[in-house]
Amino acid sequence: MCGIVGYIGRQQAYPILIKGLHRLEYRGYDSAGVALLNGAGQLNVYKAKGKVSELEAFAEEKDLSGTVGIAHTRWATHGEPNVKNAHPHCSMSEQLAMIHNGIIENYESLRRMLLNEGFRFRSDTDTEVLVQLIEYVYNKEQTDLPTAVRTALRQVSGAYAIAVIDRRNPDMVVAARKGSPLVVGVGDGELFLASDATPIVEYTPNIVYIGDEQMVILERGKQPKVQMLDGKEVQYEVKHLSLSIDQLEKGGFDHFMLKEIFEQPATLRAALQGGEEGRGGTSLVERMLPDFVRHKERFLNAQRIIITACGTSWHAGLIAKYALEEFARIPCEVDYSSEFRYRQPVVSEHDVVIAISQSGETADTLAAIELAKQQGALICSVCNVHGSSIPRLSDGCFYTHAGPEIGVASTKAFTSQVIVLTMLALAVGREKGVLLEERFASLTEELQRLPQKVETVLQQDDTIRAFASTYTFAHDAIYLGRGYNFPVALEGALKLKEISYIHSEGYPAGEMKHGPIALVSPEMPVVVIATQGATYDKVVSNILEIKARKGRIISIVTEGDRQVRDVSEFSVEVPATDECLSPIINVVPLQLLSYHVAVSKGCDVDQPRNLAKSVTVE
Repeated sequence: MCGIVGYIGRQQAYPILIKGLHRLEYRGYDSAGVALLNGAGQLNVYKAKGKVSELEAFAEEKDLSGTVGIAHTRWATHGEPNVKNAHPHCSMSEQLAMIHNGIIENYESLRRMLLNEGFRFRSDTDTEVLVQLIEYVYNKEQTDLPTAVRTALRQVSGAYAIAVIDRRNPDMVVAARKGSPLVVGVGDGELFLASDATPIVEYTPNIVYIGDEQMVILERGKQPKVQMLDGKEVQYEVKHLSLSIDQLEKGGFDHFMLKEIFEQPATLRAALQGGEEGRGGTSLVERMLPDFVRHKERFLNAQRIIITACGTSWHAGLIAKYALEEFARIPCEVDYSSEFRYRQPVVSEHDVVIAISQSGETADTLAAIELAKQQGALICSVCNVHGSSIPRLSDGCFYTHAGPEIGVASTKAFTSQVIVLTMLALAVGREKGVLLEERFASLTEELQRLPQKVETVLQQDDTIRAFASTYTFAHDAIYLGRGYNFPVALEGALKLKEISYIHSEGYPAGEMKHGPIALVSPEMPVVVIATQGATYDKVVSNILEIKARKGRIISIVTEGDRQVRDVSEFSVEVPATDECLSPIINVVPLQLLSYHVAVSKGCDVDQPRNLAKSVTVE
């Protein structure tokens, strides 16, 4: 989950590296560092605890010259966040410097071996073990840097994306990956390296995605050279990335999270248009789901659909389960990826596995689909990032086209996932003949009205902000929903705890009487999604039970609903829609509520403590 960036070319590296770290800071912000090689063969390494701005302040008066360098922003795994454990790490001779995203699982045995060989360690990290191992191989075998890196990595267990520079060779950067993302930018006489494309697109749209267990050699004035770890050359494709700098800026909003909440009408429209792969499609299904058309028979004959995901994406998967079972009449299971991969699941060639991941790099989800693929299942993914690992490993991908999501707490990615998955359920049901054409047409028409209805909800931002400032007293909160909106309750509770650090839990409203009602008190807010639907009357009864025990009700209701509003301390009215589509509308006020509560408490909503955007380690 750390962010790595590198540069070799004609320009001074430091400004490019620092700007790149700012772009990648959503991946980790415990500490940051930079290593620069100048023309005299001098290696300068600067590190600081905290955010990238702390590194900038520390390095302000230092020698920042050099046209080759690597930099890192850390999310701590091995060793507490401090300067000693910050990257880059140097070898004992200080000839080599390395940055690393991932976990070296066998670092302890390697460390003991190196100690026996006379190596000394300065940090508590697994990363320093790897750079020392590279130096050990380098010196023992009297070889070059690429060979030393390749040989060392064959002794390593775990996940990594690394970049190494050598003061004896100031015209080369060597990088490699296994399980953690890595991309190369190809410019005019200059090469860039990063965890994802966001630090690169300002300088070049030409991107090379490095594959798993591959190494790339970046040499000054040359094209990248990609190899497998056994040394075999790899032919690669240079992709042209359509990503604007405006998408990576706040655009006048105070935080990326708020910007991304307000982008949802546009991102929902983008999902409905289907992006480049949907161009030329004559129907909504062809535009949104071209890979469904390609694998239609496997979906229609599926005995079961298994959805695997983590965090917010898991909540989107729960909503998809309701839709797939209602409209396609196919049994559906939803698994946490971290559990699926270890519980010896029963998977067959008659199953379809759908992996959901905003980044396309989630380590547990990658491992889950590798397992399912070995057992013959069709693997389809729902992903936001073109060229990422999960789509590349999948038989088909349904892209969400939400654009870069920088805020750590996912918002627009969630609603884009839900709209794509809902459309998939409708398409499968229609093709199977279990969803009538009239109902399909009605729901797809309503899908296309959702962006406008979300805009209506966003117009209530000022009202929600004013109320949220009174909510900061809370230490705990409960979120309730039923049916399609039970996963929305889970997502609302997750958003609140992620960014405001208020303990919050989501429950099916019908489960209140089976334990959680014991927590109700005048001090604890209870957020209830009570829009019109099949279980509306049941939800009203649950609300009255809470009210009778002096609970504080915050409700999401359908426009014109007075019954729930009259017993609520605060209500947000949302436009009416079909119940199966209501999660896309109902989650928006919960996103705004969480955001404004966190801001009122003075929390850093874009970079909440202990969290990072893309979980590329177990």
